[in-house]
Amino acid sequence: MKDRAKKIKLLAFDCDGVLTDGSVTYDENGVEYKTFNVKDGHGLIRMAKHGFITAIITARCNGTVEHRAKNLNITELHQGKKYKLPTLEELRQKYNLSYDEISYMGDDLPDICCLEKVGLACCPNDAVDEVKNVCQFISTKAGGRGAVRELCDFILDCQGIEKDPIVAEGQNV
Repeated sequence: MKDRAKKIKLLAFDCDGVLTDGSVTYDENGVEYKTFNVKDGHGLIRMAKHGFITAIITARCNGTVEHRAKNLNITELHQGKKYKLPTLEELRQKYNLSYDEISYMGDDLPDICCLEKVGLACCPNDAVDEVKNVCQFISTKAGGRGAVRELCDFILDCQGIEKDPIVAEGQNV
């Protein structure tokens, strides 16, 4: 698994169940809310700071996700993608990468098509069993509870990049 992580240049993530705990909250007007983990955010900011390409590919469309992606300097945000593999292929081609240079973290059945293609398939520890069965990296943390951070730290460590306290000044994680 460490050899796979050494090759990673692009990290792609599902949103619900990975960057969040999978809960969807609505107010009385039908406005949807999501909760994100700041530790995950710090990990993603560190990846961007060290030149990694980061992407969110999600089936849902939500302004909160757009706001979060902007705050974390996410390179690519793709919402409304019920079938995610074509988007992942577009990113692969856009950045002239092989699948061995891509990691993907997902938690449910729609993510399996991407997980089966990438060099480092990843999931939170509360992913469904079918997803866990195709992943090399299974976080010790749940989705929205530090799984993304654990993956970021693992890849940085495998690539020999020192842990540092960097956060862009004024950055909201």
